[in-house]
Amino acid sequence: MRWILYPLKCLLVGFVAMQLYFAIQIGLWVNLNPGSTAFQRAERWRLCSWHFTCDIQSHWAPYDKISNNLKRAVLVSEDDIFFQHKGVRVEDMQKAWEKNQQQTQERIRSGAKTKTALRGGSTITQQLAKNLFLSSEQNYFRKAQELVITGLLELMLSKQRVFEIYLNSVEWGEGIFGIGAATQHYYAISPANLDIEQAAALASALPAPKCFDKEQYCRKANINFPTRQEFILENMGRVALAPIPTPKNTKR
Repeated sequence: MRWILYPLKCLLVGFVAMQLYFAIQIGLWVNLNPGSTAFQRAERWRLCSWHFTCDIQSHWAPYDKISNNLKRAVLVSEDDIFFQHKGVRVEDMQKAWEKNQQQTQERIRSGAKTKTALRGGSTITQQLAKNLFLSSEQNYFRKAQELVITGLLELMLSKQRVFEIYLNSVEWGEGIFGIGAATQHYYAISPANLDIEQAAALASALPAPKCFDKEQYCRKANINFPTRQEFILENMGRVALAPIPTPKNTKR
């Protein structure tokens, strides 16, 4: 019996140690900016391998130096109630689960050997959790770890700080990370000077940033950027850039 318990204990200790590592890292980011993310490091290796010089662009932009046009556009594109939820949107996750089950059954019936990409249903906080620490491999164990990190981010950082880190770390093209690098690459301006049309265009890129940047990556992307930009422009006025305070009950 001991030979079974010992490896289980080792796995448990390793799991707890990993969560402590994540918590310590996130705690440091209350005041310090992340140097890079797991996704950025993976992309750097893919593009540059062992080369010391590499065309990876990333320039940090403080939250108050980023155009509100861009903030609103990204919320419409990725997570319109970001400032109202606690890190996850259960209904979206349920829809994602049902869609993934349907795709799996269809793959089994058709006899296809290629796995279908899992539908995510992820919030901005979940996307950030994945980019900061996890691989791009899609499976339910990684999704579970993503949820744990999401909870830590929501618990330890303010909503504004989570959004700031997201805007400065998300991919906006091949080797282009963060809004500071994106605005320089596409428009040669600072993030503070983005107008509404430019903001909508950049926000529309987020589901398929490499395709937005280079046509060679569009074979695997099924997205109509002009249509998405139009949708974002039509809905930017309805999203909130701060938590909506809960009205207090007043006694009469």
